[in-house]
Amino acid sequence: MPALGRDDNVEPGAAPLAHCFSCALTPGPAKGRLAPMTLLGHDLQGQVIRPPAEAESILLQVTLGCSHNKCAFCPAYKGKRFAIRPPQAIRAALDHAAEHLSDLRRLFLCDGDALILPQDRLESLLRDIRERLPQVTRISSYANAKALSRKTEAELARLRSLGLSTLYLGLESGDDQVLSDMHKWGDAHEHLRQAAKAKAAGLKLSVTVLLGLGGRDRAREHAQATGRALSRMDPEQAAALALMIVPGTPLAERLERGEFHPQDDQGLLQELYWLLEATDLYGGLFFSNHASNPLRLRLRLPRDKASGLALVQAALDGQAPLVPQSYRRL
Repeated sequence: MPALGRDDNVEPGAAPLAHCFSCALTPGPAKGRLAPMTLLGHDLQGQVIRPPAEAESILLQVTLGCSHNKCAFCPAYKGKRFAIRPPQAIRAALDHAAEHLSDLRRLFLCDGDALILPQDRLESLLRDIRERLPQVTRISSYANAKALSRKTEAELARLRSLGLSTLYLGLESGDDQVLSDMHKWGDAHEHLRQAAKAKAAGLKLSVTVLLGLGGRDRAREHAQATGRALSRMDPEQAAALALMIVPGTPLAERLERGEFHPQDDQGLLQELYWLLEATDLYGGLFFSNHASNPLRLRLRLPRDKASGLALVQAALDGQAPLVPQSYRRL
């Protein structure tokens, strides 16, 4: 998963709508602000979000929005009513990809809740991809605990056998109070249960968490509980992003009322230290290299844990440089 810099994926000056995710905003073509390799799909509807690692993937929009869409911090699909795209629209997108994107080997299922599709629809879709885009070797999708809860392990294994390989799961926090405060679907145990089911089915996991999501009032509890949850999940990749509060979200309204106290850079670094200290992965990658982060790490755990903690401590002590705010999505 590449680190994002100032100009990655969103042209400078474009509206920063998706800061709290490991993702990039894809503006509509009418905006005239598309960077190369940003829109690799057909007839994409509304704001489209995808992980940075999928920058050169075919974007196949099979749903619109998110079926939950209640998270207090999330601006991604506000104003976008959840819907499953009709089969003819998906077929047209596959035809477009077969004709114009036949050199690309990765495909990402959009929007934020593609796994919520009924099992028979997903299986049919994956067979169509295999038949019409035989060059594609990796298919990925966002996933949430709600969608995973509606699939059995056998059903997920069937999707894996048909080509689905990687799920991007937004844990955000391992602290139940924070999850409840932010209106996430499911508590930490439910996220752990669903992640274990996906791994047992042979799917790879890339899990995102949000530094600062508990505010100053619950920083230590949030960071340490999140590290413990990541340790139990043991994903192939874990990414820590810095919370960025976007106007128009319920969390921004809480901030305006004085009900939420956000972290500054020093607080985010302290959370990063607590998080990494509590995280034990067995061969997995740990990142804090999103455009929102004040300090960027790319670690292989457990090998690099001690050096990573030393670097974070040096930053806390003012002995390691931080990413300038002008290079962050602030």
